[in-house]
Amino acid sequence: MEVSRGIRLVELLSALSLTTDLGAGMPFEKGLRTCVAASAFASAAGLPLDEQRAVFQTALLRSIGCTAHAPENAAVFGDDMRFQRAFKELDPADWATFSARFGEWDPARQQELLNLVVKETPTTGVHAARSGCEVSRALGTRLGIEPAAVRALDDVYERWDGRGIPDGRAGDEVNWIARVVHVAEQAVLAHSRGGEAAARGEVARRAGGHLDPELCSLFSVHCEQVIGALAAPDMLAAVLAAEPPPAAFVKPRELDSLCTALAIFTDLKGLHLVGHSPHVAELAAGAARLMGMDEPAAGQVHAAGLLHDLGRTAISSEIWDRPGPLGPGDQERVRLHSYWTERILVRCPAVAQLAPLAAAHHERLDGSGYHRNARSQELDPARRVLAAADEFAAMTESRPYRPALSTAAAARELLADASAGKLDPGAAAAVIEAAGLPRPRAAWPCGLTDREVDVLRLCARGMTNREIAATLVVSDRTVQHHLASIYDKTGRRTRAGAAVFAVEHGLAGWPAG
Repeated sequence: MEVSRGIRLVELLSALSLTTDLGAGMPFEKGLRTCVAASAFASAAGLPLDEQRAVFQTALLRSIGCTAHAPENAAVFGDDMRFQRAFKELDPADWATFSARFGEWDPARQQELLNLVVKETPTTGVHAARSGCEVSRALGTRLGIEPAAVRALDDVYERWDGRGIPDGRAGDEVNWIARVVHVAEQAVLAHSRGGEAAARGEVARRAGGHLDPELCSLFSVHCEQVIGALAAPDMLAAVLAAEPPPAAFVKPRELDSLCTALAIFTDLKGLHLVGHSPHVAELAAGAARLMGMDEPAAGQVHAAGLLHDLGRTAISSEIWDRPGPLGPGDQERVRLHSYWTERILVRCPAVAQLAPLAAAHHERLDGSGYHRNARSQELDPARRVLAAADEFAAMTESRPYRPALSTAAAARELLADASAGKLDPGAAAAVIEAAGLPRPRAAWPCGLTDREVDVLRLCARGMTNREIAATLVVSDRTVQHHLASIYDKTGRRTRAGAAVFAVEHGLAGWPAG
């Protein structure tokens, strides 16, 4: 890529596509596969380049509205992701199959869930679809995709037979680009279950119902070419190659605006999460500057703050909105959300460099965090400040299980975690100052005093008691007293053990004065 041309827009759209796969309960890279298949179909059908470009972008972002009603879907159907997957894979026109399989994620409630979906679709379902379309329009426009693709996203829930939602458009009233994508999506879903024969069969079965029959006939003619495109060994590379010319680029300075679109999409996953990612980003970037990071480094922290919670979409909204405690299984699912953040970002070149930072927001200096259980020596200043910013932001926002803390109360909690060796004291202090509070005195792990930290740092450097005393201009006896206190507070009994403690908690630098 030519550096002067900036960042390829499709790389960022691909990151969002991977996120929508998780949010809609679909297999990872389903959106990329649909994009590749739809692009091959549009090309084989001889569509003009502007329509091919709209098909390409619509297919990639087909589920961009999937978080718009996720909390409400979870409240009614238990698992918003399984609910959405059912509507993509099952055809209500095939009632025998639909009624037998809908709600199978909760066998004890399956009949109840079927009754609910029949009852709610004409009212709540229409509202949910309209919400998804509105979010799709807003985010699509913010992302700079083609106006024709934005219009097509309005019809992703419509059907050829008029039984879709929210507007029940039928036949040629359904957006042309959306109709092309509908065929490609069903072919991809069926292909994943049973290969080319299944794709042919499913598209033919839905012809005249869900799908435009003329497009289904055209798919039958070009099926081998369309399905053949799915044999590419790397779907992201195939998507990049499939983008109709000219490739769209954005300037690096526009990265934050595009990342904000991903943050908005992510934060819709929970009723109490809206605005959380931008909140973290602002706090973290402000704290980074206070810690002396230059503007490029602070900018990276800001972008990582916007993207840090992408992996939340992989967990049902029912968990994020649950007012009571989580069991061990659900706690483990929650711990995996930072893993999914990393997996999404690392797949997309435009944001891959942010993956290690964004995914480290729940790591702790003492190794008690997740998902890597990293310790202090693995956590650079950027990771430390993002972790502190995320914790502070979360505490000052309401959650289903507790009200928001005041900034002063959150500051006390943050400093307590720094004192306990979980968070970096300097990062915690900078976050508190970035939040508009007076910068607190550094809180050292295990209740160490400023002078004890000075002694520990010099001890870790291999200095003798006499050398430490000379450096700090105190007596040998005073150094001995401080070392005894350090051993008592840290639980270490040797200089080597104390040195390891210093490294683990980021205290191995030289004292300030």
